[in-house]
Amino acid sequence: MNLVYIEIADSNIKKSGMEALNFATKLGGDVIAISIGEVSSTILEEAGKYGAKSVIHVAQVEFENNTYASIIAAAAIELNANNIIISNSYTGKSIAPRVAIKLNASIVSGVTDLPVNNEFKKGVFSGKAFAFVNASAEKRVITLTPNSFTIEVLGSNVSVVSNTYKISTCVTQTKSVEKIKAGGKIPLTEAELVVSAGRGMKGPEHWGMIEELADLLGAATACSKPVSDMHWRPHTEHVGQTGITIKPNLYIAVGISGAIQHLAGVSSSKVIVAINKDPEAPFFKIADYGIVGDAFEILPRIIESAKSLKKG
Repeated sequence: MNLVYIEIADSNIKKSGMEALNFATKLGGDVIAISIGEVSSTILEEAGKYGAKSVIHVAQVEFENNTYASIIAAAAIELNANNIIISNSYTGKSIAPRVAIKLNASIVSGVTDLPVNNEFKKGVFSGKAFAFVNASAEKRVITLTPNSFTIEVLGSNVSVVSNTYKISTCVTQTKSVEKIKAGGKIPLTEAELVVSAGRGMKGPEHWGMIEELADLLGAATACSKPVSDMHWRPHTEHVGQTGITIKPNLYIAVGISGAIQHLAGVSSSKVIVAINKDPEAPFFKIADYGIVGDAFEILPRIIESAKSLKKG
């Protein structure tokens, strides 16, 4: 039995939740999804399309790490679930270890592929290498790296069951919750295409080109740490070792030199395109494609090409 915790954003199942459901289905065994918080049953019914046999909904619970972990653990015990699958998102990273402790289960974090002989593949050393972790315990908590698993429609809508679980009083009290929506139309952690830029753009007034290219490609926008530190762009767009780690299919880096801290957050991208006027920029050493030149001359040409392709 596989229990999958699915997150909801903007009244939809997050892409990472769809990936987790697909992953759980291909592990084998029945898949039950669980969602916590305010969301309509109509939305949750769609979990069946990605492999869930049914959905458990626990409503009217404010987010708090230990509370959510207690609910998921209680559901896992009730269902006698062997695998608990959670996205390796910010929320998932805070919940998964607590679930593992409550269930006395093993935990494998940041998984990128289905197991072979009970060995799970995961990235280590900031994505510079892979490790194969044996997890043959009776109960396992698995966190799945976003954008590492293909989404497929495997079924149709399913029924949603409302439930409540008795949980111990949490020592942490939440006084208020302020929801901050990141800039951009597509969440960075779920984006398959990302257009990112650094100090080479010379100022926030030139970011219109980055946003225009991203809109044409249907991509998310990102930036390097110095850019967010100078408040040219919000910190929610900062990718790198101290920011967000992403794994898009295409990462376009404009005017970013490629310091090791930045590369640590983007090196798992399937295809990297670097644009920089410095031919010795470190980014060119790992980029699949490199363009040496002035971004202010190159970007308009790429934008025009993207427009032509879109018209065609």
